[in-house]
Amino acid sequence: MSLKSINPATGELVHEYPETPDHEVAAALEAAARAFLEWRERPLAERGAALRRTGALLRERREALARLMATEMGKPLGQGRGEVDKCAWVCDHYAENAEGYLAPQSAATDAAKSYVAFEPIGPVLAVMPWNFPLWQVFRFAAPALMAGNVGLLKHASNVCACALAIEDVLHDAGLPRAAFRALLVGSSRVGGLIEAKEVAAVTLTGSTPAGRAVAGKAGACLKKTVLELGGSDAYLVLEDADLERTAETCATARLVNSGQSCIAGKRFIVVEAVRAEFERRFVERMAARRLGDPFEDGVSVGPQARRDLRDEVHRQVQASIAAGARVRLGGELPSGPGAFYPPSVLTDVRPGMAAFDEEVFGPVAAVVPARDEKDAIRLANLSSFGLGAAVFTGNRERGERIARSELQAGACFVNDYVRSDPRLPFGGVKESGYGRELGAFGIREFVNVKSVWVA
Repeated sequence: MSLKSINPATGELVHEYPETPDHEVAAALEAAARAFLEWRERPLAERGAALRRTGALLRERREALARLMATEMGKPLGQGRGEVDKCAWVCDHYAENAEGYLAPQSAATDAAKSYVAFEPIGPVLAVMPWNFPLWQVFRFAAPALMAGNVGLLKHASNVCACALAIEDVLHDAGLPRAAFRALLVGSSRVGGLIEAKEVAAVTLTGSTPAGRAVAGKAGACLKKTVLELGGSDAYLVLEDADLERTAETCATARLVNSGQSCIAGKRFIVVEAVRAEFERRFVERMAARRLGDPFEDGVSVGPQARRDLRDEVHRQVQASIAAGARVRLGGELPSGPGAFYPPSVLTDVRPGMAAFDEEVFGPVAAVVPARDEKDAIRLANLSSFGLGAAVFTGNRERGERIARSELQAGACFVNDYVRSDPRLPFGGVKESGYGRELGAFGIREFVNVKSVWVA
């Protein structure tokens, strides 16, 4: 079996990679278990030095890595450069903050001394997606490595070159070779990796069905999991919102990574008082984004990562139209090679339509009408997903109340678009998964939270 890298802008085969054979996978697992025993004993300062060198190398290789992402999954170059810089940031963040995040916490008990310590648990298997082929990996790797764990990467099959480039960066930064390995294997072999005695825990970013499969297998093996799954983020637009700024922000939110983001804004729930004006401004902003070759300057929307994914987006659009949604922009398959799909806006979207109920993983915005604030909150929460949400209002206190207490999501933003940040925990509720990445909570996911009692 082989794994194929296909340029989504042209449909041309870029490279074909043979799958890592079973005996090499077994050797990598055994080596990772040995490497963990050595890496966990390294002082935090040494681990941090390796992460700082990783960040420096990422910045040095920014252009090459951005071009690699553009080739393998169609990310526009400007966005790719930003992704590389964010990976460097998360490395620097954990190098600087891991000591504080992992510091023992004293507890007042009947003992002469009692405290909670955080200890690494072993090799962590990461099953990662193609949409942010560098960021998703470093988001797990930086905290896991700083905590003293080691990493095994099963990346998406269409971004093998990105997987190997990540491995090269970490090894060139001084990480022991066995402490981070990219295993070029297909999805059918993930179950065997989870069962391997050397694997201590699993983290997955991907679809809800993939999350169920990984959680089921890991649960049977009694292994910890963190799951960051799909999303259908609701953005509430209230009657006192700054519509000019809101329309621009919402267009940016929907088209980040050409619409292929779990935390992209997807359902734009607008109160009736401003719906017509918001729709007009929003369609203008969406139409202004340039679709094209990800290597060209000024292109903000590239191709979808694969033609089958593009075709699924179009199916959802067509199903929503058939159910009563109106097309205000786009919604048609372009001719020519590649997996392109235009920025699109559907209005009059309601529960029961694909654009409302499902995750649309492409540059399609669903505008949902709401009577008022209460109705908008109801519609926002009327979803099986709960990854991110946002609310736009001229009253910060009102927005904070809704974000804090009313919206069912792992991250709620006021007057801004949802995004991950190394300083804050990231993750979802409901069918968007469980567990957290990033921040102090993220580095403590894959540790033994150990109580120590000294009489």
